[in-house]
Formats: sequence, structure tokens, C-alpha cells
Amino acid sequence: MLARWFPAAINTRPSEWSRAAIGMALGTLFSVWLCSQVFGMEVALHLLGPLGASAVLLFAVSSGALAQPWSIIGSYLCAGVVALLVARVLGPSLSGACLAAGMTVILMCWLRCLHPPAGGLAMTLVLADPASAALGWYELGAVLLGAGALLSCALAYNNATRTRYPKGAAEAPAIIVTHPEAGPDPAITAADLKLALAEMEQFYDVEPTELEQLIHAAQTHAKRRSIGEVLASRVA
Repeated sequence: MLARWFPAAINTRPSEWSRAAIGMALGTLFSVWLCSQVFGMEVALHLLGPLGASAVLLFAVSSGALAQPWSIIGSYLCAGVVALLVARVLGPSLSGACLAAGMTVILMCWLRCLHPPAGGLAMTLVLADPASAALGWYELGAVLLGAGALLSCALAYNNATRTRYPKGAAEAPAIIVTHPEAGPDPAITAADLKLALAEMEQFYDVEPTELEQLIHAAQTHAKRRSIGEVLASRVA
């Protein structure tokens, strides 16, 4: 049980860590600077925490579903609208901030734009500083400007450093034909998946053991489907 508390080995190289760190720093700096030019430094610094957290996902885990363009734009829009509504009704209170975060999660799941930093953003907007609160609904513009600037940096920097972003549809792998005399295909294990992840040289937010379970479950369903098709053909 104690072994579950130890972190798994990271499959990426130090060069990828450095690439992500530089992108995260530059992206956050640019988005906060741009927001400060339009809405003031106090408002921009109030958004620094959520923007920095989003930058970690966009530059370090850009292949994940939580870091795709619709995830950040949609989630920031959800958090902004919900938080401003809650703040108008309940005022700047801790209970209102927690309520806004919970409602934001539900809305993000419904709209398929789940992005963890948006939960913190909702709390931040409800407990806004005087400068941000004075903006009223115009604060939503500051939120979307920061998110848009950060996303633009991620699009430019990730692709310039040979990291495909946003994540597109995966290409179909080449079909390998095996001969019967070569014996049955070997089962894929977590060790094989770990080596494959290391070859990709990108960080994927998934454990090899989880992938192994997913592959085995898919193989089971494929066998059941194949058996069902054979039985259906015999009945016909």
C-alpha cells in the first residue's frame, strides 16, 4: 500500500523539461503583461495563479485532453460567467467561491472542456480584489484575454519546438502481417508500453499499467464481438 504513494518514473528527457519550463514562463509572462496593458496590473496579477497553472498543462502536458484549445477557452468562459453570477448573488464569500467552483466543474463536464485551473479561477473571481470587482462584467474580458494570449503562445511555441499542438487525430498504425508458423502474437505488457512512451519523448498523463488494463479490456470486448458475429452468421 505504501508503494502507491511513490511517484512513477517520468518518461521524458531533461531537454523536454527545459523546453516546457521556458514555454511556461514566457507564456505566462506574455499573457499577464498583455492583460495588464488593457485592464491594469492589479487585475492581471489577480489572474496570475490560474494562468500559471494552465501554462503548466499547455506547455508540459500539451498532448493531454485537459490542455487542448477548447478546454482552456471553454473552461475559462464557464468559470468567468458562473463566478460573476455567484458574486452578484452571494457576494465575495468563501461559501460562494466554493459553490462557483463546483458549478464550474459541472458545466465544464457538460460542455466537454474540463480544465482544472478553471476551478481555481472561479474561486479567484468570486473573491476578487477591489480593482477586479470594480470591472463588473468587463472582468470576463480580462479572463478571456489572458486565456487567449496564453493559448496563442502555446500554439506558437509548442509547434516551433517540434511539439505538435493542438492534439490531432491519431494516425492509423501500420498493420503488421504475422505468419501462423511464427506463433501467436505476444501479449502487450506494461513494460512494453513504458518503452513505447519513452520513445515518444513526450509527457503523457497516464500510467503504463493503466494502459495495459485498457488494452486487455479492449481485447476482451473484441473477442466477445468476434464470437457474437460468428454466432450471428451461423444463425443466419
